[in-house]
Amino acid sequence: MTRHLLVIGGQRCGTTTLHGVLDAHPDIAMARPARPEPKVFCSDEATNRGIEWYHRTYFAHARDDQLLGDKSTSYIEDPHAPERAARMLGRPLVLAVLRDPIERAVSNWRFSTDNGLETRPLEAALRDNLAESRPWDHHATSVSPFAYLERGRYAGYLRAWLERFPDTSQVLFLADLVGSDDTAGRLFAGLGLAPADVEPSRLNRSTSPAEPLPTGLVEELRHYFAPSDRELTELLGRTPPWATDTGSQQ
Repeated sequence: MTRHLLVIGGQRCGTTTLHGVLDAHPDIAMARPARPEPKVFCSDEATNRGIEWYHRTYFAHARDDQLLGDKSTSYIEDPHAPERAARMLGRPLVLAVLRDPIERAVSNWRFSTDNGLETRPLEAALRDNLAESRPWDHHATSVSPFAYLERGRYAGYLRAWLERFPDTSQVLFLADLVGSDDTAGRLFAGLGLAPADVEPSRLNRSTSPAEPLPTGLVEELRHYFAPSDRELTELLGRTPPWATDTGSQQ
């Protein structure tokens, strides 16, 4: 029986790094092409094409005995994606990777700036976002390029996935993914796979420069994220590493 793995996000949280680790394992076949991301479970039309179409379109390169992996950061933001995935795949393995939401917001701003979608300075963009959500061109991007803060309230996005797949979901923290030599081994073991020699992957870094945030703004952002961080702690049964360590902005 074919096993499936979905890497659902979050965006700018290290999913490209995670994809590289998974793709290097000989018993995992990640969907090709990797870009653009498949986003199959963000659409009823795509999901309704069926599993044979899914395998033929994205996994023609795979062996019959490999775990089939699909990474799309849009999955975590679509409240209907878990049910679509269940309808097609049954009980897939689900992986989410999260990072300090302030670091994530800075990385999101840098990505949007790199791609010509954002023209405001970092501090102005984040202060504007504290005040309100900014509309965006839905024809240009499938998700908002300006959801710097909303997207870091992880608990609200994860709950639907964890409730739909309570026994097959894992949530990783980027700090753990890049901070330990044994991370890959533990990850593969959690997926029921044998150990494999995998070179550590580099983070997919943006190039736009970002000045350090003023201390006052960081405090405002910590206050903004605090309710979601508490909810995330309750949801996962463990405290996220950024709850006591502000970390670095990459």
